[in-house]
Amino acid sequence: MTAPIDATTTSAWAELTSLSTGFSPDLRGWFAADPDRVEKLSLPLADLHVDLSKNLVTDDILAALVRLAEQTGVAERYAAMLAGEHINTTEDRAVLHTALRRRPGATPALVVDGQDVDADVQSVLEALSAFADRVRSGEWKGVTGKKVTHVVNIGIGGSDLGPVMVYEALKPYADAGIQARFVSNIDPTDLAQKTADLDPETTLFIVASKTFTTLETLTNARLARDWLWAGLSASGAIGDDEQSRTDAVAHHFVAVSTALDKVAAFGIDPANAFGFWDWVGGRYSVDSAIGLSLAVVFGPEVFRDLLAGFHAVDEHVRTTPLAQNVPVLMGLLNVWYTNFLGAQSHAVLPYAQQLSRFAAYLQQLTMESNGKSVRWDGSPVTTTTGEVFWGEPGTNGQHAFYQLIHQGTRLIPADFIAFVNPAYPLQDDGRDVHGLFLANFLAQTKALAFGKTAEEVEAEGTTGALVAARTFPGNRPTTSIFADALTPSVLGQLIALYEHITFTQGVIWGINSFDQWGVELGKQLALKIAPAIEGDADALEAQDASTKALLAYYQAHRR
Repeated sequence: MTAPIDATTTSAWAELTSLSTGFSPDLRGWFAADPDRVEKLSLPLADLHVDLSKNLVTDDILAALVRLAEQTGVAERYAAMLAGEHINTTEDRAVLHTALRRRPGATPALVVDGQDVDADVQSVLEALSAFADRVRSGEWKGVTGKKVTHVVNIGIGGSDLGPVMVYEALKPYADAGIQARFVSNIDPTDLAQKTADLDPETTLFIVASKTFTTLETLTNARLARDWLWAGLSASGAIGDDEQSRTDAVAHHFVAVSTALDKVAAFGIDPANAFGFWDWVGGRYSVDSAIGLSLAVVFGPEVFRDLLAGFHAVDEHVRTTPLAQNVPVLMGLLNVWYTNFLGAQSHAVLPYAQQLSRFAAYLQQLTMESNGKSVRWDGSPVTTTTGEVFWGEPGTNGQHAFYQLIHQGTRLIPADFIAFVNPAYPLQDDGRDVHGLFLANFLAQTKALAFGKTAEEVEAEGTTGALVAARTFPGNRPTTSIFADALTPSVLGQLIALYEHITFTQGVIWGINSFDQWGVELGKQLALKIAPAIEGDADALEAQDASTKALLAYYQAHRR
């Protein structure tokens, strides 16, 4: 195992430390002094226009950040990932989510650990596409011969966050009369509410679990199966015999899994199981068979457009020099804010209601990837790692938390995302509503960057203590990301952008961004506590005092 380069020992880190000492940002002054600042710091990324000019950096800081990427081996690590080296060190695995979106027939072929990865990926993609076409056309029918009208995806983590985010983002592309719903929480309310108004005869369940052992997913799958049987039996659609129930599951359940024996034991025909590989991390899997629900709702062509968007950004990262490499630069900016300016969180603020779940998706991508305190060789980290990612769509956020970003005491870098052309162009009293919406997008980044001085407040007639309350300090960093429209390809580009931002930061911090051991302990303890909830005295006695007391409260109040 090659030890990571300790970023703090590099000359670039020392230079950045020096530049951050006594650092006093002055965006007003920088813009005034450099009329080319916007042009220099506005960069293309496939179909995205990315404006970095309102970030708290000078030419010297950017140059030092690029040298940091060079000295920590970001480009080399990326090449190793693309080649299939086992950079997921704790699980001894390759990391090949980028292979999911390679073009068919790409050369040279990608062979990793003796497997033709390209052939494997295209085989699953073709099977997924053929199945989606069958469901969309009505060839695939429920047990009573009716066409599917609703797809319910049962998964959790990456098997839920990605598909539900993409579904909400691309709803205008749904063209087959099929809607999707997503069940993830083991709280029985989730499944109950998502199925409450559905017709069992026209509902198709997709159970997404690589190992087909995930507690939440399998529990919900069994509950869904019971719901199906009960509904079909109550309407007289099936009998109460075992064969009728088996036929019902075969017509209304498919799986995204590689555990074909467990899939078959559940009652799903293994021919209707779509696999993916251990080199695909859950939070990087929406472009794998985990996206089956998306291919059904939107069609295989839209799904392939989504993949093409991912691939365009992969190629940008692979071929673009670091100084113009947008995902690398954005990752470097995050390092600057986190490690040198003390930022602890990062806001993602899409001015697009369709991206209502984008921040939630990024929370898993970024925090599960880089929320680590050991490096990939098991040694302690030498820097602060990770940020808390959060956000809501504009303009809702403006009426909630923007106060803290504008005038609070914390530095909160923010990414603003917007689209020139809306999915639903509407007018209000002759005015373009989308134009008014985007005026807010532009105004917020301007206000955060340049603020409002006390003198400007006083010039408006404000006096006394109100002057300070109405003064905006400015120098709050933002990145603006613009695109023509939210197409499937553009959405793929946005997702891949943040994947590679996350990758860049992970390399600089020397951590393995592709495992998630931090989620395991709580899951293991839950299995030990469950018997205590069910009345096992020995399991109860094994708990700590606080857990015992909480269990006692539960048992005293459970009806």
